[in-house]
Amino acid sequence: MLNRIVIKLENWFFGHRAITLIGIVLFTAVMAVFAVQLRMDAGFDKQMPVGNEYIRTFQKYRSDLFGANRLTIVVKARHGSIWTPQGLTRLYDVTQAVTFLPHVDRQGVQSLWTPNTYVNEITEDGFSAKPVIDGTITTSQLTPAVVDKIRQATALGGYVGTLVSRDQSSAMITADLNEHDASGKPLDYVQFNHLLEKKIRDKYQDGNYQIQIIGFAKQIGDIADGAVGVLRFCALSILLTALAVYWYSHSIRFTVLPIVCSLTSLVWQFGTLKLMGFGLDPLGVLVPFLVFAIGVSHGIQQINFIVRELSHGQSSLEASRRSFRGLLIPGTLALVTAFVSFVTLLLIPIPMVRELAVTASVGVAYKIVTNLVMLPVAASCFTFSKAYADRAQIKRERRSRFLRTLSGVARPKIAYFVVGLTVVIFGVAVWQSRDRIVGTLQPGAPELRADSRFNQDAVSIAKNYDIGLDWLTVVFEVPHSTACDDPKVGLFEDDFVAAMANKPGVASIESYPGMLRTYNEGYNEGNPKMNVVPTDPVNYGALSAEIGQVRGFMNKDCSMTAVHLFLTDHKATTLSNILNDVKQYRATHHLAGLRIRLAAGNAGIMAAINEEVAHSELPMMLYVYAAILILVFLAYRDPRAMVACCAPLTVATFIGYWFMKELQIGLTVATLPVMVLAVGIGVDYAFYIYNRLQFHIAHGQSIVKAVEHAILEVGVATIFTAITLAIGVATWSFSALKFQSDMGKLLAFMFIVNLIMAMTALPALAVVLERWFPRRKPVQASGLFNH
Repeated sequence: MLNRIVIKLENWFFGHRAITLIGIVLFTAVMAVFAVQLRMDAGFDKQMPVGNEYIRTFQKYRSDLFGANRLTIVVKARHGSIWTPQGLTRLYDVTQAVTFLPHVDRQGVQSLWTPNTYVNEITEDGFSAKPVIDGTITTSQLTPAVVDKIRQATALGGYVGTLVSRDQSSAMITADLNEHDASGKPLDYVQFNHLLEKKIRDKYQDGNYQIQIIGFAKQIGDIADGAVGVLRFCALSILLTALAVYWYSHSIRFTVLPIVCSLTSLVWQFGTLKLMGFGLDPLGVLVPFLVFAIGVSHGIQQINFIVRELSHGQSSLEASRRSFRGLLIPGTLALVTAFVSFVTLLLIPIPMVRELAVTASVGVAYKIVTNLVMLPVAASCFTFSKAYADRAQIKRERRSRFLRTLSGVARPKIAYFVVGLTVVIFGVAVWQSRDRIVGTLQPGAPELRADSRFNQDAVSIAKNYDIGLDWLTVVFEVPHSTACDDPKVGLFEDDFVAAMANKPGVASIESYPGMLRTYNEGYNEGNPKMNVVPTDPVNYGALSAEIGQVRGFMNKDCSMTAVHLFLTDHKATTLSNILNDVKQYRATHHLAGLRIRLAAGNAGIMAAINEEVAHSELPMMLYVYAAILILVFLAYRDPRAMVACCAPLTVATFIGYWFMKELQIGLTVATLPVMVLAVGIGVDYAFYIYNRLQFHIAHGQSIVKAVEHAILEVGVATIFTAITLAIGVATWSFSALKFQSDMGKLLAFMFIVNLIMAMTALPALAVVLERWFPRRKPVQASGLFNH
């Protein structure tokens, strides 16, 4: 059946070469029009896992709590303190500029100059809330005496360490961002980042004052700007690949062909994404170029096959037809497996990851046309001299010499040794990778290098302010509307705060019961003994009404109150430990009618992402390997092939996890696609090698000889492909983006590991399995294994 389909496709495409190539050129031209319109597209809501417990809590109380998409800007005096007329004037100017930025929630802006920053003074009537800076004061009235009064009010209000640094050299402005403006227009993070630089940093930073900016919007904008560097390194990878292909084939035509075919599918991919209404997420910008690497891998196999046939005296047309016929099935199997691998990323309910899955899947699907059809058909239009064919034959023989030693893995004694060694390595890799981390392992923005401006700003702010830059909000929910008069709720929360205060990773806590304590003390003439949660319902209700004027601690009817845990960092271990502590408390402490809900805050969203990646990883990998097993069985109808092709991939995957652990690369939405890609590349090697092995068995050769010939025929191309791609992506290690650097290291390592597994473990397993389970019937020679 497969034989007839392949022959029909071969006859049609090569019988209508002009129509085929013209159709491809016209389609490419149309898609190019849409491809050039593709833009970077980032979104805060795209990061949130759909249906996750933490996200449901965040979405339900989004308008009542601190915004997780928060912008933090610090005005820092380079010399002396912020307490000068010039320093407070600069703070005022930056506050005004931030307030009127697009997508900024003006009610959520806070600094010393905003009316929501006040100091509670004790009077005969109780609390008297006054702004830290009176609304009648203008920057022209900032005399040293007025500045000193503001400084005293700031200290009295408890804002040292929150809105003013502990060393008094800087002051902070915070602002919540809306994902959409009043007209429904989404926030363009790339453009907004440029606006921050132009309207805030460039305008207000000089020799006297430094402007520090952090937050998701700034982080994702810096990543997007760094993506320009990604394009440069990808271009360098393409150049290195082209030079290597030329060294391999000594033909400009054979050098250009695989590159052009892979770039063609890239144009189709970008055009399709635009037509589907997608953009290119900054964290997924590498994915198209990872798919490009898959295309180059298949392209080199095609060139290897064609050159081999030319060296055997075939014309370019016949060589190309044989390449099409011989590689269509294994190439399609490999690409379908890669396609299924990327589709499984849809299991992760994060919109950004699902867009990434679509991006990768579309690219891989197009590779079937550009690399398995377009390339051999285009190659058939060229002519090559007999001298070129003779030189190709000599080079092929010369390069195959060292493979004769490697092909010794087919000898039974060596095969048993290799299989045994592989089992040992697999056991060690599984053991060493058992504690791999899901999430980030470094403080700051893990996608950026430690010396980036963003991370330097983040470290400086964390060092000089008491509140952590990452906070986890725990919500206490009661169903009844009389919660404002129920002291049991505040007392229960107060116990929770006491239990969490000294947990490792918690820097400080701001909470509803903490506000009750402060207000209760104030209304009792500052008596320290009254720094408690009041138990009188009337007093409790009156204080709750006061707290309700401050955003972030409760909703209007007191059915929701909040505790904000400010964390030392957002490392995966920190998040998981704090969450486990909260869950343990929730499981052991109960109050009738009260529900403890996790979790809002930016740390809550990061924790949700980590949990979804962790929960999805195993099912996703199982689906990938199940797809590989099914495809291998359908192609070869042989359980031995299933084991021989999949076992080395499994070993390589766990070695990759071990490598990630040693280099402190966490499993994130950025690294997970790389592991999937590694499986796709490994499948390429496995299918091409096993396909030639089956071909020789079908022609009556023993398993030992079949393995030797398979390695000699496709070994050079496989080794060449892996090394070339590894060198290309290794250049990414010098990128300004840390996540691209990590991806380069991880990809280069996985290319080589999959190569080693395919060239050693796979043939050794094939030999051992053949000896343990000898074939009852000979393999039938069919078109699947013919030239």
